[in-house]
Amino acid sequence: MRVSIVQNEIKWGVKNENLLSFDKLIKTVYGQTDLVVLPEMFSTGFAVENPQLSEDEDGEAHRQVKKWASEGGFAIVGSIMTRDEDKFFNRSFFCYPDGRMLTADKRHLFIGDEKRFFTRGNKILTAEYNGIRIRVLVCYDLRFPVWNRYSEDNPYDILVYTANWPKDRIDVWDILLKARAIENQAFVCAANAVGRDSYKVYHNGHSCVLGVRGETLMDFPENDIAVKTVELDMGFQAKIRERFPVIKDIDGFHIEY
Repeated sequence: MRVSIVQNEIKWGVKNENLLSFDKLIKTVYGQTDLVVLPEMFSTGFAVENPQLSEDEDGEAHRQVKKWASEGGFAIVGSIMTRDEDKFFNRSFFCYPDGRMLTADKRHLFIGDEKRFFTRGNKILTAEYNGIRIRVLVCYDLRFPVWNRYSEDNPYDILVYTANWPKDRIDVWDILLKARAIENQAFVCAANAVGRDSYKVYHNGHSCVLGVRGETLMDFPENDIAVKTVELDMGFQAKIRERFPVIKDIDGFHIEY
């Protein structure tokens, strides 16, 4: 599977500029990839103090995602600030090329305005695409290993993280991404933002793709704005899981939603 990570500067709260800048980057991989991964709230930035920026599921950003997937011939992952009736959600999505979109809401809302104004999710998003199972998680979810954990009831091959992770905690991001890959014998594909948010917090990227043993398969120079593509060897993953079957020894657990 070919995976493309989009690392881009997000203009906080300026949807039209963000959609244009992502459009230019994403079009460079039309017909050349299977899966595109965007940062968290790519169309607005993490402007959670202003939930009025949220849109319905037929809003502009949702329509643009479906257009990219259809024209580019790939699936696409990210999150959008979404309004559903009278509630606001940080809603992750997996959009197929035919426009079908699976969604789930961010489970672990970040301290402060996101927790104040948004509603947390109660389900895990795992999509199957081209015979490969893909788990989608959002930013702060990375810190909670049970929510990320492979299980017999909800197995996966690839962990995808869409994020706005700040520079002053970027070492934690780097370490936890490796841990999640190793403990779940899964590929990790992570897209983080670049730029300063509405709280004057700076983001420096560190988007990456990691192998099933935590090894770096692809990364970005700090603050780089680019799209990079890597091909994942799913056969190699199957061999590792068979020859060193760590995930078969995982303790059973039940999540209370």
